[in-house]
This record gives sequence, C-alpha cells and structure tokens, in this order.
Amino acid sequence: MHAWSDEQLMIRDAVRQFVEAEVRPRRDELEFGDAPPYDVIRKLYATFGMDEMARGTFKSRIERDRAAAEGDGVGAEERAPSGEAAAGFMLMPIIELCRCSPGLVTAMGVSVGLAAGTIMSRGTVAQKERWALDLLTFEKVGAWAITEPDSGSDAFGRMQATARRDGDEYLLNGSKTFITNGPYADTTVFICKLDEGNPPAERKVLSFVLDRGMDGFEQSKPMRKMGMHSSPTGMIFCTDVRVGRDRLLGETEDVPYREGAKAAFSIERTGVAAMALGIIERCLELSVGYAKECVRFGRPIGEHQLVQEKLARMEVHRLNVENLVFRVIEKAESGAPLELGEASVMKLYSARAATECALEAVQVFGGNGYMAEYEVEQLARDAKVLQIYAGTDEIQISQIARNLLAG
Repeated sequence: MHAWSDEQLMIRDAVRQFVEAEVRPRRDELEFGDAPPYDVIRKLYATFGMDEMARGTFKSRIERDRAAAEGDGVGAEERAPSGEAAAGFMLMPIIELCRCSPGLVTAMGVSVGLAAGTIMSRGTVAQKERWALDLLTFEKVGAWAITEPDSGSDAFGRMQATARRDGDEYLLNGSKTFITNGPYADTTVFICKLDEGNPPAERKVLSFVLDRGMDGFEQSKPMRKMGMHSSPTGMIFCTDVRVGRDRLLGETEDVPYREGAKAAFSIERTGVAAMALGIIERCLELSVGYAKECVRFGRPIGEHQLVQEKLARMEVHRLNVENLVFRVIEKAESGAPLELGEASVMKLYSARAATECALEAVQVFGGNGYMAEYEVEQLARDAKVLQIYAGTDEIQISQIARNLLAG
C-alpha cells in the first residue's frame, strides 16, 4: 500500500468535518476546563456507526468462541470485515482526532483497545458478555491498570499490587498511578501478582476486572499534567477488595498475564504511529500557513532557508510516519502478526518525529507559538508523552536491540 484508498479518504473527510464541528469548538473546554471527553467520543461513535459495528463484530466473535468451545471450528470468522478495511476505518479517526485533541484518542484507545481488548483476549465467554461489549460500544468507560508509583518502565519486576487467596475468593491490595480514565472508569482491568508467600519475583501475574463503587476500591480525582489534558489520568487504590473467581480473567491462575501484556503493548505502540501522524500533519499545515503569512525583514519567513529547513524536515517525517501507518494496515490485511520488536520500531521513530515536528512548529511561530491560543503550543505538550507512555524511548531501544541480538 502506498496511498490512501478512495474509501479511506472519504472516511478522513467525514471525520475531519466531525472534528471541525464537534471537537474544535470545545477545544478550550477540553484543554483547560477539566471537561471529561466521553460525551464527545460517544457522539463520534454514534455519528459513524462505530457502536453498531462493535456490536456486530462482538456478536460474531462470541459465536466463534462458542463454536470453538463446543468443538465446532466453523464460526463467524469468515464474516468479519477484511483486515485492511477494519484497520483503515479505525486508524483514520485516530489520525484526524490527533490533529485537534490527541487526548481524546488516548482516552478512547485505553478504554477500547486495552481494557476491552484484554477482556476479549483473556476472558471467558461469560466475562466478555458481562463487561466487554459495553466498553467496545463506549457505553461504559474502561481503564487498564498496570503502572505503579514505584515501577514505571519496570512494570512487572517491581510490581507490588497483590492478590491473596481467601477461601474461594481473593483479596486485592495495592495502588496504581498514571491510569488513563482512572478517575471516571466504570470498569477497570487490575493487574497484580498472586501472593502465595513466595518471593515477588516468582509470583504469577494475574488480571481481575473491577467495577466502580466496589468496597475498598477508590478512584482519585484527575491529576494535573503537562499535556493530554482531554485525557483524564488518575490513581486507583485497592484495600482488601474482595473478588470472586468470576472476576479473574479466564477464571484460571494457569495462564500468566505477561504474554498478554506484550500483545497489548504491540497494539498500543502501533497506535502511537497513527497519533503521531495526526500531530505531524497539523503542525506542518499550521507552520506552512504561518510561514507564508508572517513577514519579517521585509519578506515572508517561509523564504528564509532556516525556516525552509524546518518545513522540509517536517515533511520528511510526515511521509515516513505515513508509510509506517500504511504498513500497519498492510499487516492487518495479510493477517500477519505485528511483532513487539517491529511495533517498538514504529513507536520509537514516530514518537520522536512527532515531538520534533511539534517543537519546530513552536519555533516557526516564535513567541506566538508559546502562547496557549495557538494550537502548536498544545500539540507540543501533547506530543511529548508519546515518548513516555506505552514504553519510553529507552525501553523501545532496548526491545529493538534485544530482537536484533537474538536473531
């Protein structure tokens, strides 16, 4: 694939119109007014039928799962949409939303891609029906809780949150931080270690599903942060939260969560490429327009070579990241899995490219670029977190190098 299809361009134009009509007029409210983003996301879902599409896909998946459980290999897989169509349909809204409010994508992606995705990949049929559909249609908001105050990039090695057996039930204890949607989540996937009195390094990693309002389960107010203001972030606390086996994903302790986390990280990291593309496109568009209009030393600043160099580098990054997004779509079409190492390559390059382009856009705008009323100021703050969440740049480099050396 080397260009967007006519169908994908139609989706782009439609989503862009939605963003201009529904998101951009609320930009200040989302950015500076602490307004939760979920009504905007739900309107996006309703406008483009994403909720109904999710219901159809969910029904097919459940039929297939039940058929597999009954030993009948014939399920609904043949009726699923092609990988390219599905990937293109989902990535285009990400790109377009990130041209205006990247935080909306973070809030949406964690709820649907990580929380619902984890339940769909690891849960029983009953658990999927109980929790996943409401998350996939965005009728409810989901959170995926793995990061802890003292863990950061070493999420599993220094994980302190525990599950301890108490008869046929479990008691969950521990805190999580930097949790997207944490303050407002209706459903939270809580990842912790099974404490059997053994050393922490030897403990199994399990995942449980928690609902808002459970005894001992506390969700903090939104945290203040540098960027992504339209994506609420908070802490969660578990103090002797009592859960039954029905809340243990898969209802078994025999499938540790580490491999499932790798799949989740791969999805999250490839999504960063689409987010980066939206940020880069908007920064370049705004910078080119400003370079034509702003006159300094008797001529438009776009005629100065140093400004031209910035614009040219932005365009190089735009094309490169766009090609990474095309590769994601091609992989989906072929059905070939996207390995974690390749996802790390995509994430590392696109995050750095988006941050560089956003900061250079601020430089092109000069003093205006530093002011909140100009979009590039927000995009620069939002872009930076792409180098931090879903694994820092340093973690991506380590993952890429390990894959090369193991080959």
